[in-house]
Amino acid sequence: MITFENVGLRYGMGSEVLSDLNFQIEPGSFHFLTGPSGAGKTSLLRLMYLALRPSRGIMNLFEQDVSGLKRRDLPDIRRRIGIVFQEFRLLDHLTTFENIALPFRSAGREVEDYYGDVVELLEWVGLGGKMHALPAVLSGGEKQRAAIARAVIAQPELLLADEPTGNVDPQLARRLLRLFMELNRLGTSVILATHDLTLMDQFDAPRLVLDQGRMRIYE
Repeated sequence: MITFENVGLRYGMGSEVLSDLNFQIEPGSFHFLTGPSGAGKTSLLRLMYLALRPSRGIMNLFEQDVSGLKRRDLPDIRRRIGIVFQEFRLLDHLTTFENIALPFRSAGREVEDYYGDVVELLEWVGLGGKMHALPAVLSGGEKQRAAIARAVIAQPELLLADEPTGNVDPQLARRLLRLFMELNRLGTSVILATHDLTLMDQFDAPRLVLDQGRMRIYE
């Protein structure tokens, strides 16, 4: 699903923030992405989401070389990816239900086709009572859960999650991890960036460890 060959990334004329990355992510796999602050985890996820282009090397996504992909081709690739950003990126003028349903709306589906799925997921993430609320009245943890629900609702082929449990209590963090595990069981490849060692220890999955821009893999 993802292949990096000698990939490096730098911002502007600065030194590389990611260097000589060589790894593969197989379809249907689950990986934790971890490392100290500033190691490059968010930059790596942005490469995978095609928000950044590598400065050098070859990057394949869904068996396609995306290093030099034209801008007009990006939306088709991104529709196959779910992503949980640290900054949530909910649309302020849409309700919780409408924000979560965005992947379905973007695909042109009718609300009656997905209404039940969205409501069920709202209940699962503890937002059943906030279905019609706007983001302005949600807490940070509620916004995080809404962002997670939006990322997983359409069962993407690849899910990238950047510190998805950073604003919730440990009990809810475990519940959200089970949601990611179930999505993975249904076939989605999951890469979950986290600092939470306790959370990682609850699930036996390979760890991609970044340190000073270089990666080690622990199976």
